[in-house]
Amino acid sequence: MFVDYAIITVEAGTGGSGAEAFRREMGVPRGGPSGGNGGRGGDVFLRGDKQLSTLLDYQYQHLYRAERGEHGQGKSRCGKDAEDLVLRVPIGTVVKDADTGELIGEIVEDGQVLLVAKGGRGGRGNEAFATATRQAPTYWEPGAEGQARKITLELKLIADVGLVGKPNAGKSTFLASISKATPKIADYPFTTLQPNLGVVQLSGHRTFVVADIPGIIEGAHEGKGLGLRFLRHIERTRTLAILISADSEDPQAEYELLRSELRAHSEELANKQHCVIITKSDIIPPDGAHPRIDAPDAWGQYVISSVARRGLDQLLEDLWKRVRAAIEEEDYHYDELEEEYRP
Repeated sequence: MFVDYAIITVEAGTGGSGAEAFRREMGVPRGGPSGGNGGRGGDVFLRGDKQLSTLLDYQYQHLYRAERGEHGQGKSRCGKDAEDLVLRVPIGTVVKDADTGELIGEIVEDGQVLLVAKGGRGGRGNEAFATATRQAPTYWEPGAEGQARKITLELKLIADVGLVGKPNAGKSTFLASISKATPKIADYPFTTLQPNLGVVQLSGHRTFVVADIPGIIEGAHEGKGLGLRFLRHIERTRTLAILISADSEDPQAEYELLRSELRAHSEELANKQHCVIITKSDIIPPDGAHPRIDAPDAWGQYVISSVARRGLDQLLEDLWKRVRAAIEEEDYHYDELEEEYRP
């Protein structure tokens, strides 16, 4: 089961309390205070794990609590710090505070660690309060409570190219023909019920990742169909590919509908660079004309047949060039920022 959204409660551990104790040894009169400090409560962390691809584990358990620190003891012995609680999440997980909507952070790399709840510090024992004028204090501190909060986990798949189209536009067939992905393919709409990722391998050890989401229908931004729920998975892509079937009754209207739904979801997604792909060209008679879309904002327009593998080579090469150009631009902006903030 593919799960891309979860709400959980995380509770860091409370610190251990300090101890009240006094030295009692033969030959040591007025031994003084010897109450140790309490241990620190455990923190709660999220860690990116490339082996995970879904938030399924967090559908069944909603409360995650770290251990509390041990209390201080006599003979100046401090309590043991509690172990931290580390929760594994897929790469691409966005973490927000469920109550305020504040962005806590994003997990974008394998092994990346994000603190989501801070453990309480341990309380001081009475030994810590001893001074030259107060040599036998009888008070101590309780441990501080750990941070508790409700957080949302939202998975956004990380891909280079996002496929957008109406149901039965040929997205799954296209993905299966250019990668080793095995999405469900059938001759009825809404075959794709969850996002699929495929890795495209070109000559010279060149690769890029393509994401296929369920088909978009009119009114998707109002909650109709399945596409809107999964549009978040193409927000991280570097370019979009809008697929329109060659047997569409009105290809131009279909293109404008898809662009409109993207814009209704987010302006950022609507402004993302894109190309247009006319699929299923093998069903057009030899003497028939291929549909032509008026798309001045598109960086390219292609006519392909995934089944016959016609037109795929040039399309994949051009997609690769677009992806590489976007990566180089990102690296350039990163270097500029690094130079600006370098001490």
